[in-house]
Amino acid sequence: MARQLRHNAEGGWYHITARGMGRREIFEDDRDREHFMELLSEMVGRYGVILHAYVLMENHYHLLIETPEANASRALQWLNLSHSMWFKTRHNHSGPVFQARFKSIPVEGEGAWALTCGVYIHLNPVRVKALGQGKDDIKRERAGFLPEEPPREQVRARLAKLRGYRWSSYRAYAGYASPPEWLTCVPLWERCCPSGKNTKTEYRRYLEDYLRRGVEEGAFARITAALAIGGTSFVERLRRKVSRKAGPETNARAWRRLLPFEAVVTAVERVKCEPWRDFAEQRGDWGRDLVLYVARAHSGRTLAELGKLAGMSVHAVSKAVQRMSARLSEDKQLSRNLRKVLRALQN
Repeated sequence: MARQLRHNAEGGWYHITARGMGRREIFEDDRDREHFMELLSEMVGRYGVILHAYVLMENHYHLLIETPEANASRALQWLNLSHSMWFKTRHNHSGPVFQARFKSIPVEGEGAWALTCGVYIHLNPVRVKALGQGKDDIKRERAGFLPEEPPREQVRARLAKLRGYRWSSYRAYAGYASPPEWLTCVPLWERCCPSGKNTKTEYRRYLEDYLRRGVEEGAFARITAALAIGGTSFVERLRRKVSRKAGPETNARAWRRLLPFEAVVTAVERVKCEPWRDFAEQRGDWGRDLVLYVARAHSGRTLAELGKLAGMSVHAVSKAVQRMSARLSEDKQLSRNLRKVLRALQN
């Protein structure tokens, strides 16, 4: 697997994830978790990292950090090494604790995307199969299927799990516990509640509203499988910065494949031999649906963002993506057209 291309910027925001080797546990009991929290406190003081959100799961963790000193790599290497040494000594563990390197995804810190990332991190304890948000639900979400309202019993179970989960910064954000000194809550509170009044109450209401709905596609689809978390212009700026001289062992190629919507439109226009304006508003047109299908898979955009670009509702984009997915499995000519479009985009 290609090594992730690192982005270290002064003042950069990053969504950090690290998983146990072979998806095995990295926390066996509460003492392991307590010690990891102590390490988070020390990391903030030692490296000047600003920690905005965190959650500790059984076999992985998530952080949302800001790096005034552009030192995310050094800080996270120290954190993982320190925890590994503790874990191996305490549990007589042999071999690596963590699976490869930690994952670091740039986040657009100035706007709402940082808040969305924080919400995603805080919702991790309830994004499980037993509560209706498992892998199958996420697969449906990425395929463009819109969520349904969950049963009330499921909502109550989600709320109880979220509010009672000790190993997350959510309790501090929502007013269920006092924030530790090493956790910085104000920036996300301000994005959620610009007035600065009742910030904990507003954040709690904002986040818990997600649990009263089904699986959220929108922003979360990008966060779960992204090269960057932000708006189109933010992602495009990062893409342009990726050096073509980066080594083949990195994922620079994946960054260069993050296609502008306009490039997808141009490729389909060439295969269809018609300008976009002639079929962009034609419901069910294979050219329009193919543009949306390819852009959904290769541009890093959500259904909502594609809807704005195509002048369509989120629901209409979702249906178009589903429709094209079904047609491709049955229509050989359409499959050939898709291959032509993908070849054109590779040139």
